[in-house]
Amino acid sequence: MTFLAEVVRASERVAAVPGRLAKIALLADLLKRLDAAELAIAIAYLSGEMPQGRLALPYSLLASARGSGATQPSLTILDLDSALAALKAMSGKGVSLRREAALKALFARATTAEQEFLVRLIVGELRQGALEGVMLEAVAAAAGLPVPALRRAATFAGGVATVARAVAEAGPVALDRFTVTLMRPVLPMLAQPAADAEAALATLGTALVEWKLDGARVQVHKADKEVKVFTRSLKEVTAAVPEVVEAVRAAPSRTLILDGEAIALRPDGSPHSFQTTMRRFGRRLDDAPTREALPLSVFFFDCMLADGEPLVDAPLDKRRTVLERCVPSGHLTPARRIEAADEAVAFYDESLAHGHEGIMAKAPDSIYEAGRRGGSWLKVKRSHTLDLVVLAAEWGNGRRQGRLSNLHLGARDEASGRFVMLGKTFKGLTDALLEWQTAEFLARETRREGVVVHIRPELVVEIAFNDVQKSPQYAGGMALRFARVKRYRPDKTANEADTLQTVRRIFETQGPR
Repeated sequence: MTFLAEVVRASERVAAVPGRLAKIALLADLLKRLDAAELAIAIAYLSGEMPQGRLALPYSLLASARGSGATQPSLTILDLDSALAALKAMSGKGVSLRREAALKALFARATTAEQEFLVRLIVGELRQGALEGVMLEAVAAAAGLPVPALRRAATFAGGVATVARAVAEAGPVALDRFTVTLMRPVLPMLAQPAADAEAALATLGTALVEWKLDGARVQVHKADKEVKVFTRSLKEVTAAVPEVVEAVRAAPSRTLILDGEAIALRPDGSPHSFQTTMRRFGRRLDDAPTREALPLSVFFFDCMLADGEPLVDAPLDKRRTVLERCVPSGHLTPARRIEAADEAVAFYDESLAHGHEGIMAKAPDSIYEAGRRGGSWLKVKRSHTLDLVVLAAEWGNGRRQGRLSNLHLGARDEASGRFVMLGKTFKGLTDALLEWQTAEFLARETRREGVVVHIRPELVVEIAFNDVQKSPQYAGGMALRFARVKRYRPDKTANEADTLQTVRRIFETQGPR
C-alpha cells in the first residue's frame, strides 16, 4: 500500500524541475512502485485530475475544513480515493454539513503538505507539468513499452490510466485489446491553424480540402440498427439528435464509426450561429419543441470503421473513398482534392459564400490520430481566432457595475502545464453574456485580489484578434492585439484549448507588424 505522501513528494519534485525528460524520469520512478489498483488513481492525481471528476466544492468550505494537520503520513492513495468517492456520492438534505464533516475528518488525517496538495487538486489548480504527453511517456518508461504503442492504446481506451492498469495486471500483451471499437468513443483528431489558404497548401502540397462547418462535432457509432451519437468530449447525446440517428441508420453499411458536424441550417441552407446549434445539445436532451423548431443536419468528413474494418491507420484518401461509399452524398462535407493555391483560395471563398467559417486542408496520406493536434490537418478561418481559457475577470464599471467583465485570457504551456496569460479583453460581451459569465465565474472562484476574481481554469472562450505582438508585460512575451470575445466553447475542455506554442507559431509566421 502506497502512502499519499509519496505522490505529494513526486508532484513537488516534478513541479520544481523544468526539463521534460527530468519530469518523465521522476514520474516513472514513482509509477514503478505502485500496484495495479493504485496506478490509475495516482496518474489522475499527478495529472491534476480526480477519477471521480470535479467535486464543485467552494474554496471557503475547503479553507474552513483545514486544520493543523497530522504529524506523520497515514493516508494511502486508496484511502483518499475512497474518501473522494464518498464526497462525490453525497446528496440530499443536510449535504453541506455532511460534506464539511467529511472534509474535516479527511484533512485531520493529512499532513500540511498533503492538505495543500488536496486543496489544489480539488479546486483544479494542481499544475505541476505532468501533462498528458509527459505522463504517457512516464507510463511507457515505467512499463518498458514503446511510446507509440502505448499512445495508440490510450487513444482507444479513453486515457492512459486504463492502459497502465491493464499492462500492470496482464503485461504488454494487454495493449492488443485496445483498438477502435464500436460504441466506445475516441477523442477526435484535431487541427492546427494556418494563416490562409495559400499557407496551408504551401505546407501540405496536395491536400484534401473541405468546407469548415461551424457546427457541433459528433462521432456516430452504428451496429446494425443500434446508433449512438457522442460529442467531442465523448458525452453521449443520442436522444437529443434523432435526425443524426436516422441519417446513419439509413446508411447501407452494417457497422460504422463516423466523424462529422451536426449543424442547424436555415431554410435557405445557410447556417445558424454556433450558439444556436448548441441549443440542441443543452441540458434538456428530450426537448421536443426545440427539436421541432431547430432541426439539425449532419455532414460527415471521416470514417474510422466500416463493415467491421478499422480504418484509423488507413490514409485519408482511402477513408474518404470508404466514406463516400457508405454515406449518402447529402450527408458528406463538400471536399475537393487540390494542388494549386489559387484553387484552395477559390474553395475557401466558396465556403464563406455559403455562410461557413473557412476550410480544412488535410494531407491525403494522413492517418487518423485520435486525440492529437497534428500538423497534417490545418484549419483556415475567416479571421484569426484562438480558443483560450479564462483565468480571471475584473468587476465592471458604469453600466457593467456588479458584473464580471474584463477577461484575463490564458494559453496552456505544453512544457509546464500551466496557463500563461496573453492579455485581457472586455470587447464583444453582450448583456446576456455578462450575466451568464458572472454567474459561471463566481461558481468557479478561487480567490480575489482587489477587483480581480481568479477562477478555476475551466471555461474555454473563442477569441478573435488582429495579430500577435511582442509584450514584456506577460510571461509568454506575447499579447493578442485587438482581442474580442467571439463565443464561449462549452464543447471544449481546458486541455483542448490552444497552447502557448500555437500562439508563438502564429507570431513567428504572421506578416510584418
